[in-house]
This record gives sequence, C-alpha cells and structure tokens, in this order.
Amino acid sequence: MTSRRTLLKWMAMAPAATLFSNSLLSGNAFAAAGTGRFVSQRPPVGKRKFTSAAVEKLIAQTKARIGDPELAWMFENCFPNTLDTTVNVGTLRGKPDTFIVTGDIDAMWMRDSSAQVWPYVHLAKQDKALQQLFRGLIHRHALCISIDPYANAFMPDPASKSNMDWAQHDITDMKPGVAERKWEIDSLCYPIRLAHGYWKATGDTSAFDDDWHASMRIVLKTFREQQRKEGHGPYQFQRPSPRPTESQFLEGYGNPTKPVGMIHAMFRPSDDATVYPFNIPGNLFAVTSLRQLAEMLRTIRHDEATAADCAALADEIQHAAETYGVIRGEQGDYWAYEVDGYGNQLFMDDANVPSLLALPYLGACTQDDARYQRTRAQVWSTHNPYFFKGTAAEGIGGPHEGLRMIWPMSLMMRAFTSNNASEIAQSVSWLKSTHAGTGFMHESFDQDDPKKFTRTWFAWANTLFGELIVELADRHPDVLRKA
Repeated sequence: MTSRRTLLKWMAMAPAATLFSNSLLSGNAFAAAGTGRFVSQRPPVGKRKFTSAAVEKLIAQTKARIGDPELAWMFENCFPNTLDTTVNVGTLRGKPDTFIVTGDIDAMWMRDSSAQVWPYVHLAKQDKALQQLFRGLIHRHALCISIDPYANAFMPDPASKSNMDWAQHDITDMKPGVAERKWEIDSLCYPIRLAHGYWKATGDTSAFDDDWHASMRIVLKTFREQQRKEGHGPYQFQRPSPRPTESQFLEGYGNPTKPVGMIHAMFRPSDDATVYPFNIPGNLFAVTSLRQLAEMLRTIRHDEATAADCAALADEIQHAAETYGVIRGEQGDYWAYEVDGYGNQLFMDDANVPSLLALPYLGACTQDDARYQRTRAQVWSTHNPYFFKGTAAEGIGGPHEGLRMIWPMSLMMRAFTSNNASEIAQSVSWLKSTHAGTGFMHESFDQDDPKKFTRTWFAWANTLFGELIVELADRHPDVLRKA
C-alpha cells in the first residue's frame, strides 16, 4: 500500500516539468537561474480553473510595490495558485458548490480548503464571482459536516468511497463521501473562520441557510462529545501502518485523559497522531471559532440558545486551557503543545496551523500578549525539538516529514506575528532563497539543502505566501521595497 508520505516524497523527487505538464505549467518553462528573466509559472488564461478580476488587480498593484524581481515573480506565481489550479465551481443539490483540492492530492481537506481561499475574502465584496465561490464552499462545508463531523478530508462525490490508498484499511466508521477520517479540532474551526470572515467582509448571509444552521449545531455537538465527560464518545481510529503517527493508542481512542473541559483531538493539523489528546493550539482555536459562531447564530439565525451554548463552551475551554495547558517557567508561564489533564505536558511546536506560533494569526490572542511572546521565544529555539537551524534557513518542522525538514509555513507565521522589520525581512529572505528555483512554496525543505523538498504542488503554502506579501505591502512596505 502506498502511503501519503511515500507518494508525496516521490512527487517531490520527480522533475518539476513532468509533474506540472498536465496540471500547472501547461508548457511554461522554469526561469533559468541567473538569467534575470522570470517566466510566469501560471497556467495560460484559458486553462485556469477560476479567474477573479479583483485578485488580478491586487496582483498587479502588489507586484508594483516589490523591489526584487524574483520575489515579485514568486508572488505572482503563488498568490493565485489556489484559484488557478485547485478550484472546481458548480452546483450540487440545487445550490452553488465549490470543491477545492489541496494540490497534489485529489481530495478536499476541511482545513486546507478554508485556508487556501482565506486571502481572497477581503476582495469578495467587489467581485461577484468570488462571492459565488465562497457561497459554494460554505454550502460544501455544511454538507461535509453533515456527512461526518469527524472526517478531515472528503471526496468530490458525496456518495463515493475513498480512493486514498492510505485510507483503504483504516479501522474506523468510514462513510460515503469521506476521503480520510482523522479527527482534528481545526477541521471544524476553519469553516467557521471562513464563514465569519466572509460575512464580515460582504454582509452576505445567503449561504447561512437551514442546512448550514444544522451543520453548526453538529459542530457544537461534536465538540461537546469530545470533551468526553461521559465516556469515550463515538469516535475511534486505527491504521495498520509502520508509522506510529498514523494511528492512535488504546484501540483508537487515544492516551488516557482527565476530563477537564477541553476538547480531545486524536490528530494534529499535520494529520499526525496526538501524544496527549488535549492539543492546546487546537483548543484555543476552538475558543475563537465558538465565539465567532455565537455571533453569527445570534445575529443571522436569531438562535440565542445555541449561541449561548457556544459562548459557554468557549469560556469552559479557555478556563481549562489556562488551568492545565500552561507551563510554569523561570521567566514566566508559556503554553504547552499537548497535555492530558493529569499534569503531563508536552512542549514542542509543529509548523502546521493552528500552532503555538500562529495563535495571533488565528485571533486566539493578541500579538503583544505576554504569555504568547514567551511561548514564541521558546518555540523558535532549541527548546522546541522540531526547531531546525541549518545553512539554508532556520525554522520549525514537525514529525510529519521528520528531522531537519523546515516548513516554509513556519517562516511565514514568524513574519505574520512579528513587528520587527529585521526579523520579517530575514523570514522573507529565507522564503525567497529556498524555493529551489521553482517559484513556488513547498511543504518542507532540508535545513541545509532546499533542493531536497516535499510537495511540488501545495496550494495552501503558495496562497499563504501570497497573503503574507499582500499584508506586508501595507504593514511593512519598506521590507518589500528593499527585498
């Protein structure tokens, strides 16, 4: 059986032109190193999956503010990559429908699909086509949640069986339409973040119909179930695999916990198994999402009872996290990554978002929060076993791709969560020097050799890079002018 990791490592080693000839590049050639000429890596206009006039206008405006030609080229390749290559817009069951693949995997992750289009939310008010895209994705998310709130990834056809090689023999309750069934808190948080962001940006409430309302009640029910105050709950997962991060302990229910009010997660945002089931970044993300959901339910659906329940659960999780999820250090307290409620705590960080590093980016705290700043200093140091420092760059990785492998996403989050111009400039410089001549972001790269990387086509990382550049053009324009 070919595992996801094996498949993606093969894709990373394959010649880029071969990989992209039928999907992304459509005949375009990579820019030759040292020539000073950077050829667009976007598909020809007629072969792009989706086109937005507002996005194209922003690309032109932002490129004009970037001093370095290579960085401008990378931005133009990356920012529209989700729209160019991964979006499928149509109708399903009489409603607008949007299905978004991750890139090199032909399935839709709840997390990735939300994050991939997040950088376009603020443009939706001025672009009817984008509004249709977002309404379709909100409808699709509601459908996916109604199929199985414990699944992390779904198939295009809600009635089909998973075609993911690595999921064929999973020991869990697989349902039609599900591609993979790893329970991750963020899988239900990201759709709320997207829906709330779209509503705030446009004022459009047309997507928040009865089906959406019902799916949000399922989210609340699932979070409550996974507090596990009355037994294990309905979810368990095991996978026959030589990699321990692909399965869970104790017949698929995870390591023991003391039910203290936080939500149990069997998998991290990396799709790797948790060690201690209370994942702190995921729980803090849930606090933010529940408060956003409460606002939407109260204002849009006039459902005061469910809104109050969401707010109460958010308060309960926040209190439990602050009681059990904090490590008392000599210089002050900081967040753990995972805990069990018995007093056992794991400190590390994983580049996948939600992470400890990314908490302000997700609205889980302010950037100048003292506990966050202490946590940030710890995760960007050798105190974090997945912090790597080499000749090419320094950054955070995770167990998913192993030691020495830095994730560009961590460099982006370092820049998003910093006000230090030098620190931001250094992060951007590393991103520019580690794309291995492709003009795109990757999942991870070797700390000493960026040519050793995973995932040639990883749309979330591409679009996130574009989001960072757009944000810096307003927040730190000097960084881009001097880059």
